[in-house]
Amino acid sequence: MLDSPLSDARRAAESVLGTSQWEARAAAHLERVQRWTQPNRERRSRREVHPVYDFLFQYYSYSGGKLESWHPAQHELLVDSAEARERFKGPEYQVTDGVIRRNTSALSSAERATLDDVLRVLRATRDRPANFGCFGMHEWAMVYGSHDARHAAIASLRLPQEQVDAFVESRPVACSHFDAFRFFAPAAKPMNRVALSWSTRHDVEQPGCIHANMDLYRWAYTSMPWIGSDLLWDCFALAAELRVLDMQAGPYDLRSMGFAPVCVETPAGRDEYQRRQRSLSERASVLRARLIDAVGGILAG
Repeated sequence: MLDSPLSDARRAAESVLGTSQWEARAAAHLERVQRWTQPNRERRSRREVHPVYDFLFQYYSYSGGKLESWHPAQHELLVDSAEARERFKGPEYQVTDGVIRRNTSALSSAERATLDDVLRVLRATRDRPANFGCFGMHEWAMVYGSHDARHAAIASLRLPQEQVDAFVESRPVACSHFDAFRFFAPAAKPMNRVALSWSTRHDVEQPGCIHANMDLYRWAYTSMPWIGSDLLWDCFALAAELRVLDMQAGPYDLRSMGFAPVCVETPAGRDEYQRRQRSLSERASVLRARLIDAVGGILAG
């Protein structure tokens, strides 16, 4: 599949933000992000862990402070001012003709190579057929046979262990995401129908996978500050929704935290999971296209 070409009109559609405009945007961004970062900081100060939401700050190595920091979109320029110069500095930004814009020439060869890798993964994932038949079995395979239950200290299993094991044995296990597969119980790994290894981990990524779609957030923050905070936030917000479904479909009992289970051990639960998975995948495809467009634009300079 070919990328959608940028039209001449879009290339020319740069907008210039005055100081009051970008400061308002930055304040609004900080407000919405702090609804997530502040509770995370407070839990850490109390040495508490949230089994659903903290994943977004533990597995993904992007600090809350960086997430809170606003950057303009690729097509947005800032009127040169003392405030803008203080906040948007080189080498990523430069002042030319009375405006502050990004300086893509400041990208090192290593940074360009990283963005090349990001673009390759995004395109390859987009172009593969989507699989909507996994039904979130990865979380079940992780606790198969009483293996290390990562959230056992916070939430108990909602079914007896023997029923969890019987369910894993009764269903096809088809996980295509290596970072989920690597936490499988040793006895469950041979059950997986997809051959996965670290060296080929991106070769089977596909757009139906909720973890591949959560990872749009990873590819977004890897591409910061170049792509801008609006796209980064959209990827984070989608990752949060995907994480909720991920854990609702798992074997843990999270009802005391307000998360009703999606009982994938039943036909009705599998129907609900697949319906939500497809809906979230459609939203992810839009964000993936935006990321491909944005990262391709960065590399094109």
